Amino acid sequence: MSEDASAAPRYLDRADFDRLLEALGARGYTVIGPRVEGGAIVYDELSTSAELPIGWGDEQEGGHYRLRRRGDAALFGYNLGPSAWKRHLHAPRVKLLEAARDADGRLRFERVPAPQPRRAFLGVRACELAAIGVQDRVLVDGAHVDPHYAARRESLFLVAVNCGQAAATCFCTSMQTGPRIRSGHDLALTELIDATRHGFLVEAGSAAGAALLDALPTRAAGAADIAAAEAAVANAASGQVRQMAQAGIRDALYERLEHPRWDEVASRCLSCANCTMVCPTCFCTTVEDVTDLSGDHAERWRRWDSCFTLDFTHLHGGPARTSAKSRYRQWLTHKVAGWHDQFGESGCVGCGRCITWCPVGIDITEEVAALRAVPDTSASGAS
Repeated sequence: MSEDASAAPRYLDRADFDRLLEALGARGYTVIGPRVEGGAIVYDELSTSAELPIGWGDEQEGGHYRLRRRGDAALFGYNLGPSAWKRHLHAPRVKLLEAARDADGRLRFERVPAPQPRRAFLGVRACELAAIGVQDRVLVDGAHVDPHYAARRESLFLVAVNCGQAAATCFCTSMQTGPRIRSGHDLALTELIDATRHGFLVEAGSAAGAALLDALPTRAAGAADIAAAEAAVANAASGQVRQMAQAGIRDALYERLEHPRWDEVASRCLSCANCTMVCPTCFCTTVEDVTDLSGDHAERWRRWDSCFTLDFTHLHGGPARTSAKSRYRQWLTHKVAGWHDQFGESGCVGCGRCITWCPVGIDITEEVAALRAVPDTSASGAS
């Protein structure tokens, strides 16, 4: 199934799944994967498959997320939770610098080195692989490398999982980012569960993945295994009810900067920044300095920020974007239009998180469709 697979597909029985985790641990990896916490799927450290969200699925819509029991023992029967993998790569808070006054009263500055953890991500979906690829190009492959992201990314092992179902908010087929895993992974799993079996079709996407696969108790995948895996991915693709046409989207949005739809969506938008916090590609940050009460110790921290906050565009005299309309327009046009100019691709991977986790259910696919439906007849320009 995987176009980048370096070996024939193998079949791993569910009873042997912990051998995969053990093999990763033996190679020095800390495994980060899905688990249930606080009524949602989150990504955290795992030691055994018993900690996975066994038998859990989810239901999602605009402003709605609930876990639900599936009626089987699937390990990866959910879609996506609120946490993107960027939390473990482009961390929410990073200490950059420390300053302290020595015994002679002089200030000593020390740069905080970037940690270099050896981690394996388990359960990465195709759209999330695409999002990691987007952040790679922004934070590593460009002229200005983020050393903290690069250090976390360097030794990363990616165990991806093909989707077997779609959430109502998914639209990765429109973005050509899923649901089939095609590249960017070390191993790709497709969960096969029915009345006669529970196991995984496993494909290697790198030399490291092939070496690990050779160490697992697998058998050659049969024609029935491969056909079932293909059917699962096809089911996820056909189950998507949302779409966002890409042809001409950049110019269409630039030509509609004063479209009345911006006022309509701004009347609903809370400027809460949920969409940017859950987005797997948003990377905006701010920097703040903090000191202790004595004034002898100070730290510089970088933390996530959002183009929806007033302070994000604060210049002398105040913020540049004072209205919810201007901030929402900036986010949407940058995400699906401006990214093409800056990075040669869209900043949206179709994961649907921004729809699910918007408190008022604003739907990016609906907004783009509404903007494109009627040409902007007013004078162009930003307000």
